Amino acid sequence: MSVTEAELGAHEGDDPTAVVEPPPGEKKVAGKSPTRIAFDRLRKDKVAVVCTIVVILLVIAAAFAPLINKMLNIYGEASSLPYSPTDVLYFGGPNNGLPNVGPPVNGFTADHPLGLSPGQGLDNLARLLLGLRTSLLIATLATVISTIVGVVIGLVAGFSRGWLDRLLMFTTDLFLSFPFILGAMAMAPILRARFNDEDIDGLGRAQLIALIVILVFFGWMGLARLIRGQVLSLREREFIQAAQVIGVPTRQILFKELLPNMVAPIIVSISLSLPAFVTAEAGLSYLGIGLTGQPSLGQTIFDAQNYFEVYPLYLWAPVVTITILVLALNLLGDAIRDAFDPKTRR
Repeated sequence: MSVTEAELGAHEGDDPTAVVEPPPGEKKVAGKSPTRIAFDRLRKDKVAVVCTIVVILLVIAAAFAPLINKMLNIYGEASSLPYSPTDVLYFGGPNNGLPNVGPPVNGFTADHPLGLSPGQGLDNLARLLLGLRTSLLIATLATVISTIVGVVIGLVAGFSRGWLDRLLMFTTDLFLSFPFILGAMAMAPILRARFNDEDIDGLGRAQLIALIVILVFFGWMGLARLIRGQVLSLREREFIQAAQVIGVPTRQILFKELLPNMVAPIIVSISLSLPAFVTAEAGLSYLGIGLTGQPSLGQTIFDAQNYFEVYPLYLWAPVVTITILVLALNLLGDAIRDAFDPKTRR
């Protein structure tokens, strides 16, 4: 079949950079990035949507805990109490130290939905919100810092060859072999010896910083090994070798070429590290080597363990809160991992 001169002239005069519109009635085919595909799959996952809503509500409650406590006229700190604790506590018989307002001595009251704390007269709902705020703050800071440390060490170790890679991996294995709880137990007496009982604020800040440092020190190794494995497979690809040939600086190759290809494992690691750090903070505070100068979920459980038989609500409130938070974060992390895995079809 021959081509007419008119058709040939039309093709020769076309602008090669012009966008060719599809024929009427046909839909445009738009490509999607792996990240866009993963988020589309997450929106269709009912479990992920429910867990996201639960996590967002808990984060909002924690972020605005002081404002919520002020609006509800409830108090979670002794310095804010408008009354003496002896006015609301019952000091007679077997219920010594239990509150005289609300459970377990009296019935439910709307002024204090979860009751008051024994021996202190603090509102349990207020302490729960403040403790949730502290626990999420520690978990978030530890997750962000440990992620940065793990990504940087993994990138450098995977891209370098020779002694630097061996040194970084030896350091990683050394940290993996040392349980972080021993580090926390070693730090606790040092802090208590450094700050006396009169400097309560200084002790609280020191414990907060020390706890974050301990969680970061022993929380970056898994991500570093994961990133290193990804870099080992990517550094032999054509686009990395071409960048090296034309003289692209190593720093630009690491953070402009390699790092964007690792968004999926980093996001998955963050989603799984948050619940792990929440549980770790609660466990350390429960053991008495975490926070003692400010409310936290673990500290509340530690205070409530002696009242389990006579005042179970005092213990179950923080336990259920931790369970819901960690369960929602874990399920959301699993959904994110499946969404970014191209081999799954949820």
